[in-house]
Amino acid sequence: MATEIESPAQGNTSRKTQKTVVFLVVAAIVVITYTQLGDLLSLENLAKHETGLREFQADHPILVYGVAFFVYVVVTGLSLPGAAVLTLVYGWYFGLLRGVVLVSFASTAGATVAFLLSRFLFRDSIRKRFGQRLQSFNEALEREGPFFLFTMRLIPAVPFFVINAVMGLTPIRTLTFCWVSQLGMLAGTAVYVYAGSSVPDLQTLAEDGIGAVFSPIQLAQIIIAFAILGIFPLIVRLTMKCIKRPSSSKGVKAQRKPSDHE
Repeated sequence: MATEIESPAQGNTSRKTQKTVVFLVVAAIVVITYTQLGDLLSLENLAKHETGLREFQADHPILVYGVAFFVYVVVTGLSLPGAAVLTLVYGWYFGLLRGVVLVSFASTAGATVAFLLSRFLFRDSIRKRFGQRLQSFNEALEREGPFFLFTMRLIPAVPFFVINAVMGLTPIRTLTFCWVSQLGMLAGTAVYVYAGSSVPDLQTLAEDGIGAVFSPIQLAQIIIAFAILGIFPLIVRLTMKCIKRPSSSKGVKAQRKPSDHE
């Protein structure tokens, strides 16, 4: 019995259809989540049910952790606004240690979802349009990808959803993206979870936001510290390259000397 062989044109059409379906599904989830759950997950609404949330956590701890993990993955995976506020809430709700563990793994899972969505939906079209221009950039990322990603994760001025989307267009491996993101986001996660765990109640957090824990001066100092922390590995890498260049050039000269006497 003869089997039909799919032509390249049919394969491209099928892939475009798949991308369109995935894009529409993601867009629908984003709209529904933002419009229907936005008010439900707001700080003001959560503050009204503070006692009930504590009681529910005591009665159903496993369910609470599962739902909290899923919600965080959806918010970060679909690049919805509110991840920072959600991190503060989790710090208040779960405490410092459990909050850091939960948010760390959930944020990495969400970032990976966003990374894979960007890769599936947009990488082929970007490669077709800018293939030649991106070739040298992609080659550099294959060598320096983990280091570059780690540095970007440490700099708070670069939004994480932008990093997820852009890295999805590069040849970096998914596993590498996961573990580097996990490490790179850990410091920022710890700071925000600590801030949330230090808030006495959700009403205070709803009224004052991050100012309930950190003053504007302290917050600015934290941002500057993270920026320096992110730039420091880059400075070290550039310094090491500058040190290696003179030594390598001396080695070349040393090899050339015998040939001059021949």
